[in-house]
Amino acid sequence: MDNKRRRRKPAAAPDPGRREAVRLPDGRELWIRPVHPGDAGPIAGAFDLLSEDEVRRRYLHPVKALAPVYLAQLVSPEPDRSYVVVAAEPLPPGEALVGAVARIDLDPGTESAEFAILVSRFVAGQGLGKLLMKRLVEWAQAHGLRRLWGDVLEDNAAMLALAQAVGFRREHIPGSGGQVRVTLDLR
Repeated sequence: MDNKRRRRKPAAAPDPGRREAVRLPDGRELWIRPVHPGDAGPIAGAFDLLSEDEVRRRYLHPVKALAPVYLAQLVSPEPDRSYVVVAAEPLPPGEALVGAVARIDLDPGTESAEFAILVSRFVAGQGLGKLLMKRLVEWAQAHGLRRLWGDVLEDNAAMLALAQAVGFRREHIPGSGGQVRVTLDLR
């Protein structure tokens, strides 16, 4: 990447490694924190609890299990290229159940990144998606990105509503079989 396109962190960038305790409206307490390699087992176990529809809405097609390579990359993101945050029980990584995962991956050679969020039905509807999206946006801004985007199924009303509430614009993807792209300008 040439000097003109080099991303710079702002002087007062938020700490993306922080752990934030949140109390859900139903009274449960979770930690919003960066993923840890110890989360691999709990994430794989939680995946088995997801409904087919939850998986389809996140991965845009049916997935039966998380591939070991994908899981390893998810819990060990490359610094300055990827960021993954989880909503988990207030226990050490590896012991805590993980109820939600959000990730961001830079598009190589650009100032944009793709995001993805999965919130389990066991904790859905309590504002976790918005909290996780806030963390992703903070990370993207701290890394000088100009655009955040994600592909969403047209029938994923919860994700489309979240994207709209945060300020994403929506555009149809021709020939995509029912997907829309949501894009947030970070400038």
